[in-house]
Amino acid sequence: MIYHLFRPPWARRERPIRQVTSLLRDIHREESIDFKACPRRPFRRHVRMRNDLAYSIKSIRFDENYAPSENTRATTNFANLARGTSRRDNLRAAFNMIDNRFNALAHWDNPNGDRYSVELDIVTAEMSIGDGSRVHAFPLIEILKPTILDRKTGKRIDGIAGNNFSSYVRDYDFSIVLPQHNKGRAEFSVPEDFGDLHGNLFKFFLNSAEYRKHFAKPPVICLSVSSSRTYYRTENTHPVLGVEYRQDEFSSTDRYFAKMGLQVRYFMPANSVAPLAFYFTGDLLHDYSNLELIGTISTMETFQRIYRPEIYNANSPAGACYRPSLKHQDYSSTRIVYDREERSRLAVEQGKFAEEHFMTPYRAILEEWSAQYAA
Repeated sequence: MIYHLFRPPWARRERPIRQVTSLLRDIHREESIDFKACPRRPFRRHVRMRNDLAYSIKSIRFDENYAPSENTRATTNFANLARGTSRRDNLRAAFNMIDNRFNALAHWDNPNGDRYSVELDIVTAEMSIGDGSRVHAFPLIEILKPTILDRKTGKRIDGIAGNNFSSYVRDYDFSIVLPQHNKGRAEFSVPEDFGDLHGNLFKFFLNSAEYRKHFAKPPVICLSVSSSRTYYRTENTHPVLGVEYRQDEFSSTDRYFAKMGLQVRYFMPANSVAPLAFYFTGDLLHDYSNLELIGTISTMETFQRIYRPEIYNANSPAGACYRPSLKHQDYSSTRIVYDREERSRLAVEQGKFAEEHFMTPYRAILEEWSAQYAA
């Protein structure tokens, strides 16, 4: 089973929290990823850190045969799809959607629309905290990593890591910290240090030798646009990403990801019906090849169409002034079974789990580390 990058293994589960501890005895069977060593320099200047915090990376193939164990987190989008009597049909349909969308965007030298196929690996970044004699590992971050198969040449092309980004500390921040902070308040507000620890943990991951060992380029995290913001179409158009949109104000997610060192731009690819939010470091339009960008778009647009069909499977495209809404009724069903209500409910449980097993027992260490990292 897999213990997710941005989500600890103990919190990945479908059953009550009391079963979570069994995950520690069912420890990682995945094989290590064998990607190219990263030639890039760290994303920030090296800071001398305490030596009892470290990352390791594991992966497992995500395909139509993938079946999460009884303890795997159900809130992860792909785990949600891979459950129940429709699991194989769900997965097969999702992969067909990804391949079809990829070939539609990569249409050059592709007359039959079947030249490319996308393979996905579930990648987990696990943080170890210990003094050398006793080490506790917590699966902190989880993402999908695409590999593009060119059937014409037989080549395999690395895609961009970052798809379906998930994080236990993020669950904790949005499901536990924010509600507690706003309890009894007349107006919604965000704590001044909201997201600081998560941002530093993420930047520490990107700066780690483990990340550079497995990934050739920085990640791109592609998410849905916010239903609380309005987006305006611009005249800027990219040959793959499509037409660019700009928002009236940054969302809570935008500001949260900014603390992770990520900036955001919004693009609506050709034949899409809504813009996607792309979070990245560096230069989104020039640091990645067309095929790399298409791998991210085809993967994430497919997932968005499945679990946010009101926005991404709408029957009419976004206009010049666009306000996304999950209450929109004019959309088509993908006929893929996805339990969105359960996913929202379990996000709270997983936030509590992160609080109990990561934040509370290691709070002093994490606060000292984070303050030192930010210095």
